[in-house]
Amino acid sequence: MTNSVHEARQALGATLRGLRRDAGLSGRQLASLAGWHESVVSKIETGDRSPTEAHLRAYCRHTGNDDQLPDLIATLRNVQAAYLEWRKVLGTGTKRRQNQVVKLSEESELMRIFQPNIIPGILQTAEYAAAVLRRYIDFYRVPDDLDEGVAKRLERQQLLYKGDHRFHILVAEQALHTTVGTDAVMIGQLDRLLAVIGLPRVLLGIVPAEAELPMQITNFVMFDERLVLVEAVAAELTVTQPREIALYGRLFAELAGQSVTGDAARELIRKALDARTPRP
Repeated sequence: MTNSVHEARQALGATLRGLRRDAGLSGRQLASLAGWHESVVSKIETGDRSPTEAHLRAYCRHTGNDDQLPDLIATLRNVQAAYLEWRKVLGTGTKRRQNQVVKLSEESELMRIFQPNIIPGILQTAEYAAAVLRRYIDFYRVPDDLDEGVAKRLERQQLLYKGDHRFHILVAEQALHTTVGTDAVMIGQLDRLLAVIGLPRVLLGIVPAEAELPMQITNFVMFDERLVLVEAVAAELTVTQPREIALYGRLFAELAGQSVTGDAARELIRKALDARTPRP
């Protein structure tokens, strides 16, 4: 669980604690009225456990605050939306997830992307994308809609060539060497990166392997200054708090300061390409 999600739970728990105390109820009394174990109240109010909508209804009913129920449910749903397990995100396959990212991208002017391990989706070849999405489908055991997912991912790439969209993409050097698919797939993908460097709306930076690591980082995508998507193994986090978005902005700026672009980036890509190219 990320700090921001836990803080949101704590804030909701504090609100519920206030309702209970204003009603003159102890935690034990409320638990008794609701038919819960008394530890449930404590865990909800400290943010250690996420309440359900049924919990919220019980709080409002027993504290005489039924009028506050809609706002409390809306708050709970926002907390739940901020932290979505991949099994839910990909519950109907990969296409729906790709649709969501396409929509966010279409609504954004500047996208800042950092990827430490693989090439970002916006730059992937069809073969590379298929290998990545195949791994997602198999690992998370979600419906197999590989062809549709790849098609939607490639559709998003049209934004590289049209409209007022701008992309600042940072890739760790490791991503150039991480094996995805066959050597042929990797060669095609690295050739694609060389072509991307010349695109007018794209600034591609490679963070060299010897660069200083600001902190332990996972991949993230910033959509203007309004939203950040962060991927973890079990779930995807949506960051919307301005102060938290600002932290990602600072981190991205630090990484960008350590990246190389232009001819220096081409040199690193060609080095990875040479390692994959068969010798006569």
